[in-house]
Amino acid sequence: MSVKLRARLLYAPLALVTGALCLACSLAGAPAAWLLTGAVLLLPLLTLAARWAPARRAVAACAVGVAGVALWPVPFLLDARAEFSSEGGWGLWLELAGAAAFWSLPALGAVAVGCYLRFQAARLRHAVREARRDQQLELARDLHDFVAHDVSAIVVQAQAARFVADGDPGRALPALERIEAAGLSALASMDRTVHALRAAVGGPTAPAPGLDALPELVGRFDGAVLEAGPGAPGALSREADAAAYRVAVEALTNVRRHAPGASAVRVDLRRAAAGTELAVSNSAPARGSRSLLARRWRQGGGTGLAGLRERVEAAGGRLDAGPDGAGGWRVLAVFPAVDRDGR
Repeated sequence: MSVKLRARLLYAPLALVTGALCLACSLAGAPAAWLLTGAVLLLPLLTLAARWAPARRAVAACAVGVAGVALWPVPFLLDARAEFSSEGGWGLWLELAGAAAFWSLPALGAVAVGCYLRFQAARLRHAVREARRDQQLELARDLHDFVAHDVSAIVVQAQAARFVADGDPGRALPALERIEAAGLSALASMDRTVHALRAAVGGPTAPAPGLDALPELVGRFDGAVLEAGPGAPGALSREADAAAYRVAVEALTNVRRHAPGASAVRVDLRRAAAGTELAVSNSAPARGSRSLLARRWRQGGGTGLAGLRERVEAAGGRLDAGPDGAGGWRVLAVFPAVDRDGR
């Protein structure tokens, strides 16, 4: 336990003992200078106890401390009243109550300051927890969007290599090369995640991939065709550029997972009246995979598409996904046309 923490644990006992001593000295008829000095010393102790002490200890210490500050002049008022007059009744009690209320104000003010600082510290801790939670969700989405895509590619290529290895070993070599490329891409994605973790503690970070990497992404997907219109990537803001790349990654991953055997996969990037459109579509999958994907979307979609919808909307765009009317599936993201400088 650190020295600072030990000191903070002493604030409540010190305030409690000082308040109890003030009350005892008041009853014992101690000199007024002593009692006033004790009341003044109690004020910072009350603030420290209200700020740092555990809740129950802080309540007990502040209650005794406020009483010690508020009641210190009561014995002197009683002595003065007895010296000059023997009358009592309601007048005496109102006078004593007024004096106690007056002297309780600085004590309650000291407690209020400590409680305010405690409240502000709690709000700061809550904000830090929320920021960490958001960062954890961001890292989880990065792992899902990028690493899951590459790992699914490794699985598909490994299955293909296993089936062709016995009959034609030469055909297994390209699959192994694609497995190697997907593994390197997965490692790069994990490196970006590590950079993001380093950035959280002030270390260097790495930029998120954008549409500049789209040709390489589509090239690693067997049978996929990319059609990119002129100037389409440059019409996106940095946030939209990263979000569009994530849409392509997630859509291609879903094709690989839920539509294996689709005869055609097409990625279209073009400028339109509404802005910049990115569409990923596939033909009807084999073995009833289309019904599985449609059922997942009707139930709210996977966590990847749900997270992408939030990311696309945060970048000012919209995301739609559903059957294309010809037995296939289509994911469409539309982003407002904004240049890289954000104008």
